[in-house]
Amino acid sequence: MKRLSFWFRLAQLLVLACSAQALAGKPRIGFILSTMQEERYQRDKRVFEETARALGAEVVFASCNNSEQTQASEVDNMLSRGVDVLVIQPVNGDTATSFVKQAKRDGTKVVAYDRLIRNGDLDAYITEDSLKVGALQAEAALKFTGGNGNFVILMGQAGHSVAEARTAGALAVLARHPGVKVVLKQYHPGWSPRLAMETTENVLTQNKNNIQAIIANNSGMAHGAVQAIDEQKLAGKVFVAGADADLASIQNMVAGKQQFEVQISIQDMARRAAEVAVQLAQGKPLVADSKVNNGLKDVPTINTPVLGIDASQIESRIIKTGFHSRQSVYSKKAAN
Repeated sequence: MKRLSFWFRLAQLLVLACSAQALAGKPRIGFILSTMQEERYQRDKRVFEETARALGAEVVFASCNNSEQTQASEVDNMLSRGVDVLVIQPVNGDTATSFVKQAKRDGTKVVAYDRLIRNGDLDAYITEDSLKVGALQAEAALKFTGGNGNFVILMGQAGHSVAEARTAGALAVLARHPGVKVVLKQYHPGWSPRLAMETTENVLTQNKNNIQAIIANNSGMAHGAVQAIDEQKLAGKVFVAGADADLASIQNMVAGKQQFEVQISIQDMARRAAEVAVQLAQGKPLVADSKVNNGLKDVPTINTPVLGIDASQIESRIIKTGFHSRQSVYSKKAAN
């Protein structure tokens, strides 16, 4: 009996040793999003986690409610848990430099996701062509307005590379059209739809409803703008563009309350971010599309596609691709 107990105990120890060895070889990836406020971020999280797990990695996830203080705590937590690579969408691309320094001191590699972290020793940057997003929005606005009128630009949070680049892309196009006057461009903390609605209400009042186009840095703020113009019975008369193709904005397009969205390939962005993180964790070479200088270095960068969408393209680009279901796009909510 004692002999059997010995062999049984030995087998247990071997299993534990093998399990520990397997766990030790399993990359651990930290993934921190600035917020889960926007509908699109559910998709980012799902695709990233599915891809990383399929590649044999463990994912530790957190979001920060657009709070720099919360993000600092989450970085501390993930580094204490021994992540091999930290993939982070910064709340503030300037102050997040301290997170990069902290991670590097721990020997952890860092990937900036969606938004650039300035002056940090980044290993990679995964993004979309933000300048093109703004340019597509502006071109659609010019087509709708005939290249004339008072325009408003609803910007995301100050310090975000995406907000800056999307705005710059729009302004570069609009600058070639002297009939356009940008009467307001304003930052919005947390990319807040509520604050965007208040900004739109105020600019309509100040200009006696003489606004022809509103370009929003993302879908959430576009939805806030739609709410404000709808209250003034101007829906369908004032051009509204957003970016991310969140469900509420697509529904507003179906209802004729919004005219344009830019669809970011979240599937590609989240998938490539997970693939890059696992490659870095395994010490494999990274093949980048380009490099972006963040003030400290030329960061290896991977760009993901963007597509402009108007109401005529919802079927082909949103529904048939499975980005949103037909049922959700054409629900009763879309008609309200």
